[in-house]
Amino acid sequence: MVKIRLARRGRKKLSLFDIVVADARAPRDGKFIEKIGSYNPGTNPATVVLNEERAFYWIMNGAQPTDTARSLLSQKGVMYRKHLQVGVKKGAITQETADKKLEEWLKRKQEQLIKKIEELSKKSETSKKSRLEAEVLTNKKREEAIKAKKAAATQEPLAETNQAPSENAETPAEHPQAE
Repeated sequence: MVKIRLARRGRKKLSLFDIVVADARAPRDGKFIEKIGSYNPGTNPATVVLNEERAFYWIMNGAQPTDTARSLLSQKGVMYRKHLQVGVKKGAITQETADKKLEEWLKRKQEQLIKKIEELSKKSETSKKSRLEAEVLTNKKREEAIKAKKAAATQEPLAETNQAPSENAETPAEHPQAE
């Protein structure tokens, strides 16, 4: 039995996967028949590079995708293309209709992906702005605290100098009595 599955590569905690066609008995990262793409879950949205023609060829020839591989193939439209092609073989629809449906589906999927990327970038920009505003507010509070400290520090010596002459005035008065 032939399977379409992921083969792990990359270093620890930074995984990358190859989408491969392999014998079901072969080890996960071992021998494979053909590499048909790659998958990087570390990006947002996840990056999938797939040779869709070869994936479609293997699916139509009976290769069974694993759950994750099926999800990736569905995302790229390979499973929908298979569904339409089976309809064409059974005579339910024509090839032109199937191609038209597939193009419309791919266009909608691409628009969804663009919309998601725009939302993520907008979210990141608003997050940056809010962090900057919070930092500016914190800096203003620090400046006010520093000004208050300086003002308190300048008022204390004045208070001491005001008290010091009165103490000095008493001291000479005490001195003549002591003499």
